[in-house]
Amino acid sequence: MTGPWNAPDAAVAPARADVRERWRIGVEGRAMVLVMAVLLAFGLVVVYSASVVLATEHHLGSAYYFTRQLEGVVAGLVVFAVTAKTDAERWARWAWPIMLVTLVLMLVTILPFTAALAPRIHGARRFLFGASVQPSEIAKLAVVIWTAMLVVRKGPLLRRLTTGFLPFLLVIGALDVLAALEPDLSVAMIYTVVMAIVLFAGGVRIGHFILLGVLSVPLLWHEGGRLRYVAERVAAFRHLTTGAHTINYQLQQSLIAVGSGGLFGVGLGNGRQQYGFVPFPYDDFVGSVIGEEWGFVGILAVIIAFGVYGWMGFRIARTARTPFQQLVAVGLTVTTLITAYLHIGVVIGLLPTTGLTLPFVSYGRSNLVLSMLMTGILVNIGSVRERVIGRAATDPHALAAQAASAAAVGV
Repeated sequence: MTGPWNAPDAAVAPARADVRERWRIGVEGRAMVLVMAVLLAFGLVVVYSASVVLATEHHLGSAYYFTRQLEGVVAGLVVFAVTAKTDAERWARWAWPIMLVTLVLMLVTILPFTAALAPRIHGARRFLFGASVQPSEIAKLAVVIWTAMLVVRKGPLLRRLTTGFLPFLLVIGALDVLAALEPDLSVAMIYTVVMAIVLFAGGVRIGHFILLGVLSVPLLWHEGGRLRYVAERVAAFRHLTTGAHTINYQLQQSLIAVGSGGLFGVGLGNGRQQYGFVPFPYDDFVGSVIGEEWGFVGILAVIIAFGVYGWMGFRIARTARTPFQQLVAVGLTVTTLITAYLHIGVVIGLLPTTGLTLPFVSYGRSNLVLSMLMTGILVNIGSVRERVIGRAATDPHALAAQAASAAAVGV
């Protein structure tokens, strides 16, 4: 059946076909992308310089680590593009699946019968499938997304100890235990700190944090004593043991590298410490290579770059579309900043050795892809969804023709 009441739908249909939606990146998001791009490019240069000698000595080819890092950048760009165009609110629905998958993957890394999947590398089992996947890195995202989701879902109940605060301690505590068994107490500490910051931003009572701190002191003391390497590292950092020279070898060589760099560094490729003196110069101690070859100015530039990244992240959090996205933005920003500044603090001797990488710069594809994924989520939170009408929106002749057609149908 046809009639005048069907005519408007027929007239509107072509116009709707020209309508589409897109995400317009805000100023903060654009600045964050620029900082990320600069750090990625700088990281590729630093990784090549820091690894070329060791790669050649092991007959891997001078560009072995550089090529693998470049593969990580390409994969990360794909992940970044997808997440930047995906509504960040969807992550709330994926929070529990991500957390459960993360718990399973981290459990696989420590089970005695999974050594084939999770081999022991440098005394720890932190990777799956050789050194391809690092579940503890995925867990950083899981902590932020899951904590933010549960904070919003609980609402006023968050201020209660048993029904509000306790579930967070149980789930994140399970992640901490699994990380400690790898062992990787540094990343376990990050999980707890990030959870606490997101909870604080969500309105949890300060008294709960005080209670948590009081209860955790004897546990940390006991575990620190049981995990001998932790106590030795802390004591050696304070020069309280006779074995301090051996235990602090990495830190001492890092300080030599940074001190040798002076103000402007010795120049790209002219560093000496990556000739085997600094262990893992392209990974855990890449900051020492920056200090030696780029000097104080280079390290300061990296500190400023992450400062700008953090500033943009908190600005994005302030203008987020929903409470969930606001908490996610805070958590992701804090995760990147804590990891970066702890790494820098270690290489310049302000902190004991932790084994944390420098986001966007250190070698490691899991960390690299995750950092770019988190940046993509932040960029989406800082974007605005807008409706774009195709050719008719910018072509006055098409717009006039469409109006005339609609008028004729109305007649």
